[in-house]
Amino acid sequence: MITWKRNSIVVLMAVIMLSACRNDREDETPDIPFTTTPYDLVIPPFFPPMDIPADNPLTVEGITLGRYLFWEKKLSGNNTQSCGTCHLPEHGFSDPSQFSVGITGEVGNRQAMALVNLGWAYNYFWDGRAETLEDQVQMPVENPIEMNETWENAIVELQNDPLYPPLFEDAFGTPEVTQERAAKAMASFLRTLISADSKFDRERIGEYTFTPLEDAGFNLFITEGGINANTGQPWGGADCFHCHGHAGMQMGDYLMHNNGLDSHFDQDPGLAAITGNPLDSGRFKTPSLRNIELTAPYMHDGRFPDLHGVFLHYNSGGNVSTTIDPFMEAAGGGLYLDELDELALIEFLKTLTDTSFIHNPAFSDPFN
Repeated sequence: MITWKRNSIVVLMAVIMLSACRNDREDETPDIPFTTTPYDLVIPPFFPPMDIPADNPLTVEGITLGRYLFWEKKLSGNNTQSCGTCHLPEHGFSDPSQFSVGITGEVGNRQAMALVNLGWAYNYFWDGRAETLEDQVQMPVENPIEMNETWENAIVELQNDPLYPPLFEDAFGTPEVTQERAAKAMASFLRTLISADSKFDRERIGEYTFTPLEDAGFNLFITEGGINANTGQPWGGADCFHCHGHAGMQMGDYLMHNNGLDSHFDQDPGLAAITGNPLDSGRFKTPSLRNIELTAPYMHDGRFPDLHGVFLHYNSGGNVSTTIDPFMEAAGGGLYLDELDELALIEFLKTLTDTSFIHNPAFSDPFN
């Protein structure tokens, strides 16, 4: 009888202890680690790998946040302009105006560059003053002739907007809005603006055949121009490929070149204004030619309203100066191309137009 009572007491105590342990575990909050969804980046055929910063991996949540910020007008001083105001999808994410107008009505002095395949680019802005996309996206916000806002004010507005703290928490683990986080998100979004579905891309993979005129233009594009020093005769090409090569499918080397637009550089010295080196005078970043049909006007100052003006410039050889690029082999002489050559060359350039890129809903304004 005593043994039975003792066993009953032991069992009862065990049940009580087990129940207490269960209650303790139920009261504990499980330590769930913060996770994001890796973005499935598809590298198009013949493109090189994309160099993505180790501290800013591509995630679905970060890109989503970046898209909202790209189109967010709260980043401007009077809440009237976003990045997308001067980088319109239908114009290849560029501005159809020669110079963009900021929120104060002040007009800039350079044409808004097209945003395309930026994950493979470097030397951001026409003068190359930003080394990374994370640096680049921060500058227009505080530029007095662009969005004319302080990041401090912008952060307060975003933090007080019920839309953003949850988006920042999804992307970074906490709802805190910071300039660094905003820059990382916008840079991530810009890296997804990939154009790789033009006729040219499809021709490279055997899904499209150039027309005879397009093919003639392509051959002009990849052929030397100017005078052959050995024969004294014109090479017969447009000499585009040196700076706009297609080997990596970028149609631009993103390097700084003086392409003979001017012989003096008092108005805009280009890279020299950043480096202080006179040898950099007149040097500007070479952009990609992708979607060139949509991104007029052309050059850093938008001086040419159409491709005809660009053709005339290069066909003339451009203006000779002490810093003109060695690749401008026809400088002072010309390319000796005719009207049929111009027609063919422009028809080839139109094969770089990617309509699926400009109509991609993943890039559109989420507020509309």
